[in-house]
Amino acid sequence: MTTGPAVNLHATAVVLGTSGFLFVGPSGAGKTAAALSCMATAQAIGLFSALVSDDQVFISTENGRVIARRPASITGLAEVRGAGIVTVETIAVAVMDFAILPVKSPFEPRLPPENERFDLPSGDFLPLLRLPLIEGMNSFDNLRRLLPLNARF
Repeated sequence: MTTGPAVNLHATAVVLGTSGFLFVGPSGAGKTAAALSCMATAQAIGLFSALVSDDQVFISTENGRVIARRPASITGLAEVRGAGIVTVETIAVAVMDFAILPVKSPFEPRLPPENERFDLPSGDFLPLLRLPLIEGMNSFDNLRRLLPLNARF
């Protein structure tokens, strides 16, 4: 059962292992860079990883789950800011489990609110995790530390 039509969000959706992550934030926040970095590390340690879509993601809710789909026109493409468009392994659709907000220093607030969430246009939401982008630190390792114990890789 679908609770509403798909909405096109400015975001990047990926799957790492068996979990779906919707990277959100304003243009230039580091969504694609963080997502591609996480994908590369996941692949390097033998975890499945794939892009659903970069820059535009169709989001809907089906049977209580948040679903991400890719627009056909950008299948398998991601923009590496300052370098151009690259091709990436992709899948057509995936369940999203978390929203990820890349944040850059200085960090305000220093500690995020508890039980933060990303509200979707449908009225549904995803748990939101803030992912610090710190030079010299691996985004995937930081993400792994931030995930709830029952969702870690």
